[in-house]
Amino acid sequence: PGPINYLPYGIDFPTGRAGRFSNGRNMVDILADLLGFDNPIPSFATASGLDILKGVNYASGSSGIRDETGQHLGAGINMNNQLLNHQYIESGIVNMSGDKESGVKYLCKCIYTVGITCCNYISNYLLPQLYPTSRLHTPDQYARVLTQQYSQQLKTLYNYGARKVVLFGLAPLGCTLPNIAIDGTNNGSSLKTLVDDLHNDLQDAEFIFINIYEIMSSISTGFRVSDRPCCEVIARNNANLVCIPFRIPCENRDEYLWWDGTHPTEAGNLMVARRSYSSQFPSDTYTIDMHGQAQL
Repeated sequence: PGPINYLPYGIDFPTGRAGRFSNGRNMVDILADLLGFDNPIPSFATASGLDILKGVNYASGSSGIRDETGQHLGAGINMNNQLLNHQYIESGIVNMSGDKESGVKYLCKCIYTVGITCCNYISNYLLPQLYPTSRLHTPDQYARVLTQQYSQQLKTLYNYGARKVVLFGLAPLGCTLPNIAIDGTNNGSSLKTLVDDLHNDLQDAEFIFINIYEIMSSISTGFRVSDRPCCEVIARNNANLVCIPFRIPCENRDEYLWWDGTHPTEAGNLMVARRSYSSQFPSDTYTIDMHGQAQL
């Protein structure tokens, strides 16, 4: 929700404040490390030249599958516009490769991670005073609408060269929201079905699903504190509970699952990332984990 380049965000990140909703590394930072990258993936705004061959981070706080999601929080980049940004990067990679065939082969080797499902609830459906979606759709209907639009967007990503795609499921919606009962189990079932449908429709695609809801639910018992955030929070624009600027957070951050009202600590991100990369239980991933996908 808007710029997060203030302390205590990034208090444990190697370079300090870095626009991440955590005290340190987020899950994608950790996954990049597990996959063998030396540095975090550069953002679309900063990546240029040969940097784009190392990967590009298109993430935008409170962005969503639906274009209107998070609009009350400022100029977020929704999924459709992130796809346009990727199309621009795709063209750059093809140009650097010398010919389209070489560029396409390069893109096919890349791993794409997509995880924006929570924002469609936190910054849309659960804000009836700002968005009409909860009046127009029951939770089940809204989930189906999201899945249908998501499917089309993922097919667009495929058309832009993606073959190995990781879909992160709906996470628990934080520790301080008044409504945290959106059913992550149903979300997992619908995304598994979506993975199967995409495999049937798209040649040579390898989509996998990461069951964030189940993973986070199971790891919560491993943290001394899992029912309140590490930092002092305040509601921003009737929505996400973010850290109050420059307030001193808890000292024992490794013992907290939640950093602010809706985002995990680095310790929480680390546990989720490890089980996404190398599944501990069959329910963690579908059909394979990220380590298995990377070997394909």
